[in-house]
Amino acid sequence: MVASPEQPDPNQTDNQTGAVNGDDDFQIISFKSVEEIEKSIVETPFRAIYQTNNFLLPQVIDVLDESRTVNLRPEYQRRSRWTTKQKSLLIESFILNIPIPPIFLFEGDFARYEVMDGQQRLLAIREFLTNQFKLSSLTVLSPLNGRTFALLPPRTKRTLERASLSAIVLLKESRAALRDSNTSRVLELKKFVFERLNTGGKQLNAQEIRNAIYSGKFNDLIIRIAKNQLFTTIWGIPPYDANTGESDYESPERKKNNLYKTMGDCQIVLRYFALRDEDRIKGSMRSILDDRMEEGMSMSDEEATAAEKEYYERLQVAYDLFGKKPFRLTQGETDKPSESMYDAVMVAVDRHWANRHRLLEAGSKVQQRYWKALDTPEKIEQFSGRANTAADVRRRIAAMTSLFGKVLEDGGLQAG
Repeated sequence: MVASPEQPDPNQTDNQTGAVNGDDDFQIISFKSVEEIEKSIVETPFRAIYQTNNFLLPQVIDVLDESRTVNLRPEYQRRSRWTTKQKSLLIESFILNIPIPPIFLFEGDFARYEVMDGQQRLLAIREFLTNQFKLSSLTVLSPLNGRTFALLPPRTKRTLERASLSAIVLLKESRAALRDSNTSRVLELKKFVFERLNTGGKQLNAQEIRNAIYSGKFNDLIIRIAKNQLFTTIWGIPPYDANTGESDYESPERKKNNLYKTMGDCQIVLRYFALRDEDRIKGSMRSILDDRMEEGMSMSDEEATAAEKEYYERLQVAYDLFGKKPFRLTQGETDKPSESMYDAVMVAVDRHWANRHRLLEAGSKVQQRYWKALDTPEKIEQFSGRANTAADVRRRIAAMTSLFGKVLEDGGLQAG
């Protein structure tokens, strides 16, 4: 018996894949026996369809500079870039004709390609061939240290110009999806390949993987929110320029910030959208956030606009309510905001949204009760986030929601 593809209801969105029945559908392959695997290998519905291309290094510049061909946006994959030493060693490998692992591209619509693996290699090649850094830390070809591409001796330069980089292109015909029998997760082949590519070497963290495989309007709005001035002020992230380009995106000051570098800022934004509905708070935090990102792939323009506005409004109320220092566990001048307290406060503000003006009027009382709830190490521990099960998260949110409610009741401020 062969594994039969599961077809979605023509009028429903598949909650696991986010695909709606139509031209962009893909089959969900679920294997229940060795016989099914054997027969499916013959019919090949689950295997990737790909081709291999080779690029001379100078062609890499042309491919990357033609933005309509390759999507190499700075937000893709991870934000931290290779050091000059890492980039130099790659160039040295090309000169010595040492085999370089291929890059992986995914063919999207209109002959555009997304870089699934190899972003750092592509950027390093472009930067060196356009004289943006000098070779350093080379031990084999040490006489080349301190030289840009333009300053290389003629034969060495020609060697680089004749060197090539292989690219494996996952074609858009690869429309199957695979089901994990242990977790029942369904991964579109693109996502499945991406996760497998990142099981070795320097792995992407959970949010970097979400950013890469759950593309769409929801992911875009999360990135926009993380650039918002109020958000960066609260979390101590160097601000963005009003007209942020790639150079500002990769500003040296911001690259030193750990939240930015690890995409922790984007994960903080995501936490609000994932935890504001109590029914979602079940399982591990990672699965809660993954599920919300996957669901967000089907978000419309109107829904994205409304969600972004909602977030900014809640964040502004939290900021004003706590005297421009929200989400803290202690009152020291240099104390930083806590992600677990952020969860509790942001969701509590949302649950009392109808009474937000009354809460702001009673701001001093809110702060008094808030700090009383944190006046011992044991109480602080309850909100610290060290205990991070679904039950712990629900408990923290419920406690903060109750605290706000009691202030409203005590002051006679609750709406009738």
